[in-house]
Amino acid sequence: MDQNADADGADQVLITDVLLRDGLQIEPATMPTVDKIRLAHGLLAAGLKSLEVGSFVNPAKVPQMADTDQVLTAVRPATEAALHTLVFNERGAHRAISAGARQVRFVVSATDGHSRSNAGVDTGEALNRLEPCAQLLQAEGIEIEACVATAFVCPFDGQTDARRVLEAARRLAEMGATVMHLADTIGAAGPTHIRRTVSAVRETLPGLPIGLHLHNTYGMASANAWEGIQLGVRRFDAALGGIGGCPFAPGAAGNIATDDLVNMLHNAGIDTGIDVTRLTAVRDDLRSALGRPLESALSSVPATPVLLRAA
Repeated sequence: MDQNADADGADQVLITDVLLRDGLQIEPATMPTVDKIRLAHGLLAAGLKSLEVGSFVNPAKVPQMADTDQVLTAVRPATEAALHTLVFNERGAHRAISAGARQVRFVVSATDGHSRSNAGVDTGEALNRLEPCAQLLQAEGIEIEACVATAFVCPFDGQTDARRVLEAARRLAEMGATVMHLADTIGAAGPTHIRRTVSAVRETLPGLPIGLHLHNTYGMASANAWEGIQLGVRRFDAALGGIGGCPFAPGAAGNIATDDLVNMLHNAGIDTGIDVTRLTAVRDDLRSALGRPLESALSSVPATPVLLRAA
């Protein structure tokens, strides 16, 4: 394992389940709020210590996220877990404050092509727009994490220049971000991309924890997660059942599946604090709520396998 591990324990990993945000935002039908709340409670009962529960964005553009304030308000009193919501502008920051958010995430695309599609402005303007948001949120004592989207490959601009990732990460760190997540938004990265960019960000921002947000478009998400583990990354985003994707990134497929990631890590002797039996029950609930098969490998296995730690 890498000596620069980003978490307190070399054999512990923090998984943020992004089902309720990244998982559902691309679904054609909006899931009822009561179902979202039930799934959130189920994930927390399974041992998740960090969830993305929605985003404060224009509901006309992403109608699946219109009830984020209701979900956050319902779930927050029952847990000390981190409940992240996405914020892109001052209006979103005010909504997060009004809903009682304690943690938010900023997402900025490293590439102008994706930034214009996702945020309506280029990367520089998206960063400028977040500076007053950071001031508002910090004044309320709200923790800020950041995610650099299209950190490896962009559907519009091709291979992402690492210098653009570093500039975005540096600006976000100056705004007070406490964790820097790097996103393979369209699932087109491989381990070489992961190693190059994670290493560059760590060199530029030493001491700032790094997370990975991985998609599985080409079946590389597990390999990329394992490369991250070797580099000392101990924070990963994942979505139960492997669902999700970015509605503003053509060709993007689902997230790395929480159930598959937990299976891999537990078999490698790496602790996640997640109860597999309870997680499986929540996955079955999700399948019923969506009324369709899920995309994780384990969701197609007739019975949950016995997960053995490596000898």
